[in-house]
Amino acid sequence: MPGAGLGRQQPQGGLGQDGGPAAQPRHVATATDTGMIPVFGRNDETDQESPHPRRPGFGLRGPRHLRHRVALDELAAVGVPLGDDGIVIGTDAQKQPAVLGLSRRTAYDVLLIGGLWTAQVLALRAAGTGARVAVETGRSHVWTSLVRAAGAEQQCITMHDVGQVPSLGPSSSSPVIIIRDCGMKPPRGRVTSAPWQSVVTLLPYLSPAAPRLLQTSSLVGIQRVSPDEAAHLSRTMRLPREETETLSTLGDGVTLWCTRKDRYYSLTTPTDAEAGLLGTARRLD
Repeated sequence: MPGAGLGRQQPQGGLGQDGGPAAQPRHVATATDTGMIPVFGRNDETDQESPHPRRPGFGLRGPRHLRHRVALDELAAVGVPLGDDGIVIGTDAQKQPAVLGLSRRTAYDVLLIGGLWTAQVLALRAAGTGARVAVETGRSHVWTSLVRAAGAEQQCITMHDVGQVPSLGPSSSSPVIIIRDCGMKPPRGRVTSAPWQSVVTLLPYLSPAAPRLLQTSSLVGIQRVSPDEAAHLSRTMRLPREETETLSTLGDGVTLWCTRKDRYYSLTTPTDAEAGLLGTARRLD
């Protein structure tokens, strides 16, 4: 008899022999599957004691690591020192970086009674921080080489005639610094200081315009001046006697920066690139 001695095989799909439900293939997910791959060798008690319940559909658990914890007395070891944000204009008396924060959310005016060399270094370093620098000057021949070398094909430093600075649209993401090199009697600027737009006015020496600028400036930088000029600045800025006597003996590249509360000296030393473009530090042009 054909097929004798062979058992009858249960069909893999469809209805069973007795009309019951079809047998479910092992490779097809059922409604109760969670997507978890079983891990053998673990009992249910361990799973119940785990503080983190299983999350269906995320596969195997990754490696376990202890949380990173630091004792309170060890926090100083992982601290990162942070200084002011701005332009590094030189080093102070403690050989620490002297920083000028010129990009501010409020209007900021700076008066520099000093040399062209320091103003040009300030322009280069301001452009290096990402600020847009506009130079307002009546002697374009002393700024042309710097403007060309600073930005290459990008106009990070632009030059304008006196009274011809356009509106530059300053913002927190694109601050502006205007450097006014307009002689001993600079006229009132067409574009003034504003949020994210600072104005730096250069005076080679004291002039009739100095008292007005001293009163309206938030920061004043003083380089080497004559004894008579030092005495006048002492009365206006309320400088101590020692600093007044020092002003007439300051070396090239040394500046006394004064605010209404603080005073500090800085020594500006050029980098190799700055020295190649502008030469060494000097007070007189």
